[in-house]
Amino acid sequence: MFLLFINHANLLIICFRFFIGNLPIYFPYDKIYPEQYSYMVDLKKAIDAGGHCLLEMPSGTGKTVSLLSLIVAIQANYKEKRKLIYCSRTVPEIEKALAELRNLIEYRKKCGEKDEYLGIGLTSRKNLCINSSVVNQEKWGKVVDARCRNLTASWIREKSKLYSPGKVPLCNFYEKMEKDNERQKMLIPDGVYTLEELREYGKVQGHCPYYMARRTIPFANAVIYSYHYLLDPKVAELVSKELSKDCIVVFDEAHNIDNVCIESLSIDITKPNLDASAKSIAKLRDVIEEIKKKDSQRLLDEYNKLVEGLMAASQERDEDVYLSNPILPEDLSHEAVPGNIRQAEHFVAFLRRFVEYLKTRMRAQQVVAESPMSFLQNCREVTLIERQPLRFCSQRLTSLVRTLELLDLNDYYALHKVAAFATLVATYEAGFMLILEPFENDTIPNPIFHYACLDASIAIKPIFKRFKTVVITSGTLSPLDMYPKMLNFQAAVQESYSMTLTRNCFLPLVVTRGSDQVAISSKFEVRNDPAVVRNFGQILVEFSKIVPDGIVAFFPSYLYMESIVAMWNDMGILNEAWKHKLIFVETPDAAETSLALENYRKACDNGRGAILLSVARGKVSEGIDFDHNYGRAVIMFGVPYQYTESRILKARLEFLRENYRIRESDFLTFDAMRHAAQCVGRVLRGKTDYGLMIFSDKRFARADKRNKLPRWLNQFITDACTNLSTDMALVTAKKFLRTMAQPFERDQLGVWSVEDVERQERSNVGAGGRAAQFN
Repeated sequence: MFLLFINHANLLIICFRFFIGNLPIYFPYDKIYPEQYSYMVDLKKAIDAGGHCLLEMPSGTGKTVSLLSLIVAIQANYKEKRKLIYCSRTVPEIEKALAELRNLIEYRKKCGEKDEYLGIGLTSRKNLCINSSVVNQEKWGKVVDARCRNLTASWIREKSKLYSPGKVPLCNFYEKMEKDNERQKMLIPDGVYTLEELREYGKVQGHCPYYMARRTIPFANAVIYSYHYLLDPKVAELVSKELSKDCIVVFDEAHNIDNVCIESLSIDITKPNLDASAKSIAKLRDVIEEIKKKDSQRLLDEYNKLVEGLMAASQERDEDVYLSNPILPEDLSHEAVPGNIRQAEHFVAFLRRFVEYLKTRMRAQQVVAESPMSFLQNCREVTLIERQPLRFCSQRLTSLVRTLELLDLNDYYALHKVAAFATLVATYEAGFMLILEPFENDTIPNPIFHYACLDASIAIKPIFKRFKTVVITSGTLSPLDMYPKMLNFQAAVQESYSMTLTRNCFLPLVVTRGSDQVAISSKFEVRNDPAVVRNFGQILVEFSKIVPDGIVAFFPSYLYMESIVAMWNDMGILNEAWKHKLIFVETPDAAETSLALENYRKACDNGRGAILLSVARGKVSEGIDFDHNYGRAVIMFGVPYQYTESRILKARLEFLRENYRIRESDFLTFDAMRHAAQCVGRVLRGKTDYGLMIFSDKRFARADKRNKLPRWLNQFITDACTNLSTDMALVTAKKFLRTMAQPFERDQLGVWSVEDVERQERSNVGAGGRAAQFN
């Protein structure tokens, strides 16, 4: 490693640069942690080997900047210009990654590198649209999509040319962008744009930010967007189909990647869906009859294309995610649509038969669980519907909707869902289960047909097969060997890093009993025991007295949180806690939760202090940082196990046991502990931060639970911090907080000095590294 002194615009710039192998890496900060260096070394190994990797990096230790620094260096120094596809879970995480990338590119330019670099982010229309007539306070994404399509669809634009200007409304932002695109005018100049900057640039240029970002993807050096743009086949077909195999794909915060894969190929059909589908089919039939009288050639042209085997997706550009097709295997993707559903009226009759069949199945009075093959066999026996036309249902409906030039797509959303269900159930034989639940709470009739994906590897398999290097990284991936099993891939590099600290800035405490020595647990048999609930409440009250600023408390589920809070209210515990801090609650409603978060932060900022009651697997536990005064303690009330009576979960557990030899207890404990680690990890967002991590459940003291926590967290759980009573935990916590309140020196942060990195680089020379030099 060496420092470069460069006279840049009459200023002296000190640049931090070091080598991994022969690769020069610029690091945009004046310090580096040992785990950051190790992370970059292992990431480079995986990229050089053209393999996939699984890397667990401690929370708050600069994982994003380490990853970006190495990959940008590879892009700048290797002949092949490999694109970075960076996937994150939430919009705030996408924004943070874009801001970090921009900071890095600006730093490289200050240091004399003349990188021509374009980095963009992509999210949904509702977040990027600047047309007030489309957004207009509407926050439901499907409505925004439909309004956008009504202004930008190709046949709408064709009609606009036939009539006088203004008679058929269009989107001015989209139209100007199309004109500039035809003139081969660069839509976006080089630079890294956050989502807000993309919106502002669109307003200045008069261009649609959403489509501008979509059109720029093939030319960008880095694209940062949501998981679904790669993993959900309906979305990936629109956005990501042109990406080359040389792309470096990163899934950040990937501890839940298996659940995202499963959700992308699962569909729930309800009775209202079928009723709405029946109405849509009647509308389609009427429109077809009208078209046959006025413009029969249009239907004939579509029929001829289907005979030739042209995919519907290739006929025109698609505008809406739910108009695209679920994934079809490659050997079927170029087949012609089966003859019995090529004609529009025949296809509509076919759909009507299938919807009626589903309605009859929903009249069952008991739970039904069956494989896709069993469902198809029963469907054939009852309706004479074959598997092949079902497989092409989604594609055929998409083509028909385009041909009929339908506008109000919200009226056809339910029918598209049924068609997607038909395609999926007829495409895959293994890894799926159909479960019909006729009642809600075993008493209220509310039939739901779950088409549940059980195998997470199905959705991600095309990603591993298509791209040379896929990086799965997070702060909570332990135990690492579980992910290659669940996702069915081999990792070239698989590593978990410890956190280097000389100043222990977080303190994990395992509280197993209350002050009255009653064991505490969220175990089903005792979770509502008044003594347990009272002791949980005492933990909250006592820590609210000694912890400054903010406390975040997590519960295993919304239902459990509601019952506990109600009992606390009856016991007077909430009134006692209110004396010390304000209390806010996360709810399933996103708007309410956002408001609660905003007020929680205000209370922490103005010195009043606050408690935020939240739920594991909820919005607060994913992607919301409680750095510094916003989170001085996190309390985990109970072990966040999934609801084990769920029939879908039982089916998945059976599948994992039979196909991947993963025992039910191992998976459930793994899943609970990764979410517990994710929750408590919210308190630590850097080595200058500090906080308490309180595990309130006697089961956390058991070795089988602790061993499944991340290495960086487990290394600081000592025997003195486990099996504590509430009183003992308070004494330890007070001492820790007093220590953390003292001034500290930089060398207490576990930062590598120049000499440390030089020594490390020299030790790597024998393994192909390059010794450090200094100017």
